[in-house]
Amino acid sequence: MSFEAPTVHPGPGTYQCATGVFNRLENDLKDYQYSRVLLVHGEESLKAAKAYLPDFNETEVSWIQYRGICSDSETERVAEAAQQAGSQAVIGLGGGSVLDLAKAAASRLAQDAILLPTLASTCAAWTGLSVIYDDEHRFTRFDVYNRPARLVLVEPRIIATAPIDYLRAGIADTLAKWYEARALAETLGDPPVPVALALSTARYCQTALLEHAEEAVRSAEKGELSPALQKVIETNILAGGLVGSLGEKYGRVAAAHSVHNALTQFEETRTLLHGEKVAYGILVQLVLERRKEEIRQLRPFYQALRLPSTLEDLDLRNTPEVKEDLANWTLKPGESIHQMGKSVTETDLVRAIDELEAERAVNHPRGQGSRLSD
Repeated sequence: MSFEAPTVHPGPGTYQCATGVFNRLENDLKDYQYSRVLLVHGEESLKAAKAYLPDFNETEVSWIQYRGICSDSETERVAEAAQQAGSQAVIGLGGGSVLDLAKAAASRLAQDAILLPTLASTCAAWTGLSVIYDDEHRFTRFDVYNRPARLVLVEPRIIATAPIDYLRAGIADTLAKWYEARALAETLGDPPVPVALALSTARYCQTALLEHAEEAVRSAEKGELSPALQKVIETNILAGGLVGSLGEKYGRVAAAHSVHNALTQFEETRTLLHGEKVAYGILVQLVLERRKEEIRQLRPFYQALRLPSTLEDLDLRNTPEVKEDLANWTLKPGESIHQMGKSVTETDLVRAIDELEAERAVNHPRGQGSRLSD
């Protein structure tokens, strides 16, 4: 693998995570000299955030609800709405897909994005990229932007009362930062400073989540904002985002996300969240790396957070056809699994899936600890 020095994208111009932080929003818009903005939101996210938003007495806000996906057609629709409204910036309010959509529309218009995450399910609020899907919710690519978000404000009380599956998924997606960044950095031998910093941040993500995630989930289940939950929220959004910002392609995605992308091709997995698919991908990657002891160490954590670790947990059948299709999509040309510096074949992937199935069958009763057992 040839070395290419990473371009560092530090993150948003301003970031703050604190109770009551939305109170500063209109003053910030005024300071940036934005008098008209478009605010794109999800239906549930607007309901959750409405009580915390300012009255916008000095700002003309046009509201538009997104249609459940960040796609090229949806980006075009939102960008056109912003143009028609004469907006000077695009605000995204919601989960990762809404934020990615706001960034994509703002980039298309060469405007600033302002991001207000209502979930801690991904690092989308921090990262200067959007994951693009087709209109059937299948992964197609991700677009990287040179223009970071102007402002990110995180109101943790909203996230504390959000559906718990999104927090679990965010924990899994952020946990993957360590395993994927490590696999990518190992191809460099002596990594340069930005990659070394990305790797240490990824390691922080892993240790912080393994220590605090279970307590954070318990707090969120009660709708309470605890120190552990605050730490996990910022680990998912800020620390997780920093890994890719610092390391670029050496700190972003490897086999775990290639497995995720492959899983999006199956109709049966459409109800699963991004991080849930990534959680399964972590285990597949660890098998490919022959790190079985780490899988055994993660098992209790997966069980406590009810993260998927088998095909059944993903609503998929354990058949040769399913495994072959999953392997083929994972190995699609251009997928990040090919950045790991080792050759992986379809046979290797099918064998890894089979090993996970066999180990789970031996160590856990059918369905125990899975998302599907809720």
